Amino acid sequence: MLSDQNLYHYSLLSLFLIAPPTFLACQFLTAPYGKHHRPGWGPTISPPLAWFLMESPTLWLTLILFPFGKNYTNPLSLILISPYLFHYTNRTIIYPLKLYFNAYRREIKNGGFPVSIALMAFGFNLLNAYVQARWVSHYAEYDSDEWFWFRFSGGLAVFGGGMVMNVWADKVLVGLKSGGGGYKIPTGGLFEYVSCPNYLGELVEWLGWALMNWSWAGLGFFLYTFANLVPRARFNHEWYLQKFGEDYPRKRKAVIPFLY
Repeated sequence: MLSDQNLYHYSLLSLFLIAPPTFLACQFLTAPYGKHHRPGWGPTISPPLAWFLMESPTLWLTLILFPFGKNYTNPLSLILISPYLFHYTNRTIIYPLKLYFNAYRREIKNGGFPVSIALMAFGFNLLNAYVQARWVSHYAEYDSDEWFWFRFSGGLAVFGGGMVMNVWADKVLVGLKSGGGGYKIPTGGLFEYVSCPNYLGELVEWLGWALMNWSWAGLGFFLYTFANLVPRARFNHEWYLQKFGEDYPRKRKAVIPFLY
């Protein structure tokens, strides 16, 4: 019978193993949702519902697993998991509601998000939520960690800055959709430097998370996020250039200001 420790280690290893093929595959193929929506990927559901369902394991699985960890009563474990839960409360509940009320309410009957993509994202979130929650609640050693508050404070500052970027950029993009009339060029703030400040913000968030918990679990999550979002940002950037032509600012990069 597979022990919990073996299950955790195999799950953690899987997180690292899926990052390189994800990065390679995403160089040639971008997930068909949002501005890259295209037929041929099977049945679809409304984007708000898809986001809610596929992101939900990050909340319910974490809350199920946490009481079974040896660190459950340690306040440091509760403090450490809080930014993770804060991000996914926004991504799982608040963001889909914003999509529904501000952008997709009139179009919800048309669907648009492939169920196949949502299922793949659901599977990843199951894996990652297990790894992150199990590390924080059970395998992390807090009593002997003299650097906890130093790393947590620094990582939290990075995480918080990234989340501000991410939430602000999402608000701008949803606001443009709610105005009708199709896609428009986003402007202002970090949009003056990159096409995807929402992705930049998420990369910064999970870099901060990796610094906070200083573990293979946090590093694996950051690397997978990089493997998934950086290629998609390039596709988004190219899409903007093709759609808007000379009207699109040529100095903008895809996701990393001044570099890429």
